Amino acid sequence: MKLLYGTGNPAKLSVMQKKLSDLGIEVVGLKDIGHEIPDFPEDGKTPLENARQKAAAYYQAFHMPVFSCDSGLYFDNVPDDIQPGIHVRTINGKYLTDEEMLIYYSNLAKQYGGLTARYKNAVCLVIDDGLIYEAMEPSMESEPFLLTSKRHHILKKGFPLDSLSIDMKSGEYFYDLPEDALDQLAIEDGFIEFFRKIKGLIC
Repeated sequence: MKLLYGTGNPAKLSVMQKKLSDLGIEVVGLKDIGHEIPDFPEDGKTPLENARQKAAAYYQAFHMPVFSCDSGLYFDNVPDDIQPGIHVRTINGKYLTDEEMLIYYSNLAKQYGGLTARYKNAVCLVIDDGLIYEAMEPSMESEPFLLTSKRHHILKKGFPLDSLSIDMKSGEYFYDLPEDALDQLAIEDGFIEFFRKIKGLIC
C-alpha cells in the first residue's frame, strides 16, 4: 500500500515513514513525486477541517491516495486570545521561522512560569473521489507536557517546540528521552490504529 503524505515538513515525513512501514505502508512525500506542489489556503477552524482541505487539494492535484494531518496546540489556563490552536506558526498574522517560534513561545512560557500544553491532532485520508476516511480522536491527542522558557541545546528542523518541551512524567526534555520514547511522542498511537483499521478495510 502506497500513500502520499501531504506535508512539506521533512521531519514529519520521516517520522511517519518510519512508523507506517511497520504496517507495510509505503509513504512518499510531495517532493518525491516530481510535480509542482499546489498552493491553497488553509482556513479551517479546527485541525480536522484543515486536514480535510489539504488532503482534498492534494488528491485533486495528484490523483493518488493521499493523507494529510493537522494539529492544534492548546495551553491550560491562558486567555483564548493567546491560545495558538491551529495557528501554531502564525502569530499576529506572521508566519514564524523555527527560531522565531522558539523566541515567541519561550517568552510566553516565561511570562506564565511554564505552560501545560497538549496537541490535538487530526488526519484525513482520500483514497479516491468516493472513499474518504478521517478522524480526530482523543487517542490522537498528545499527552500533556510542559513548555518551558529554557531551550534544549538540540534543535531539530521542523520541530522547534520540541526544544522547549518537557515530559511531565519523567521531568526530562523530550530530546533527553530514549529514542523509542521520543518516537512515541512524535506520533500518537491513535494515528497508527487509524491506518491499521483503514488498511484492513481496503486491502
